[in-house]
Amino acid sequence: MSGEECFEVLEKIFMPKRKQMIDEIKGYSIKYGSILDENGNIVDEVLVSYFKSPKSYTTENMCEINSHGGNIIVKKILELCLKNGAELAEPGEFTKRAFLNGRIDLLQAESVIDVINAKSEKEAKTGIQQLEGALSKKIAQIKQEILDVIVNIEVAIDYPEYDVDDVTNNQIEEMLQSVENKLDKLEKSFDNGKIIKEGIKTAIIGRPNVGKSSLLNAILKEDRAIVTEFEGTTRDTIEEFVNINGIPLKLIDTAGIRQAKDEVEKIGIAKSREIADSADLVIAIFDSTKELSKEDLEILEIAKYKKTIIILNKIDLKSVINENDVRLTNISKNIIKISALNNMGLDNLYDKITSLFELNEINLDNEVIITNVRHKNLISKAIENVRKAKDATENKMPLDIIAIFIKDILEDLGKITGEIVSEDIINEIFSKFCLGK
Repeated sequence: MSGEECFEVLEKIFMPKRKQMIDEIKGYSIKYGSILDENGNIVDEVLVSYFKSPKSYTTENMCEINSHGGNIIVKKILELCLKNGAELAEPGEFTKRAFLNGRIDLLQAESVIDVINAKSEKEAKTGIQQLEGALSKKIAQIKQEILDVIVNIEVAIDYPEYDVDDVTNNQIEEMLQSVENKLDKLEKSFDNGKIIKEGIKTAIIGRPNVGKSSLLNAILKEDRAIVTEFEGTTRDTIEEFVNINGIPLKLIDTAGIRQAKDEVEKIGIAKSREIADSADLVIAIFDSTKELSKEDLEILEIAKYKKTIIILNKIDLKSVINENDVRLTNISKNIIKISALNNMGLDNLYDKITSLFELNEINLDNEVIITNVRHKNLISKAIENVRKAKDATENKMPLDIIAIFIKDILEDLGKITGEIVSEDIINEIFSKFCLGK
């Protein structure tokens, strides 16, 4: 519970073993006792943690009731809290209060959900960095650099009798170039940040029965996809996240590409092509025991302009396709021989994926990475306004016009940290949280 009256609600339902006035209880302390119902019956033995304003997550008075768990007990304690004056929190309300009360900025608040939803160590580390304020500090430094020059611009506008235009224009040009360089670096970091957060969208494509589903199952180490000797078993896509050498992959097993036998399969094949077109990585898999067919050549054409790994599957049987086949090497130099059924050659595939994306070379101790689309879009908008201000300066436009563009940069950056943000955006961000956060 959090709020001005949370201790009053607590006192109505909690009987500590050693009774103390609330003023005597220190923050960051735990008391042992019992939760009692309306009739004074013990519901459960509990530990209650006390956090006193302003030294709490929300900066308000807070308490946490730690019970033995189980749905019945927890539900009963919750009902008692509500009957005695508490209200159910909305999604993300604790973090929202921490933001509204000024303990964290909006950027840090958003990082809470990133930490909770992290699918890899790198994503978790990036989330923790932003929760600790790494990106907020970087934005603050850029804003301060702008504000130092804005002061001189305001002086030049307010006191035109002093001839300071040349000095001011030089300062503006230097500042804008410096700010542009820093924002460009942040914007470019989103390419890696998107992969860290969302995973590498990886489409597994090939003809029916070449081993796509067997490969998915082998990577996941579970029977996630149905594998049979019959062609066309996979009619729809199957999506799974997997972590390979610290690199998150969003694996998508697609329907086998061939001349469709019915309307349902036709839709599945069209979807396979669409997913391959939008994938970050294409794994094109071929049956090494059979000559390349017309459909195989079509699959190679689909993979032609993508980052592609070609897999020759079923190497435990007699192969008729050579990895030096020019039809393959013209599409990709990344050719791996495996047996998905017998887990042969998978380590070579993992090493190839690792070398293609090189996420392990990202030093999160020294780099600030953008992982949030909202932040990236606002940084891109800020860069646009930097360039407008640069054009205005180069064209010797009046200082008050230049100042408008520079103030727009500050506004864009302020929206990232939440200093300038609408209530609708705040509500949308926190609606993605669960109730307990």
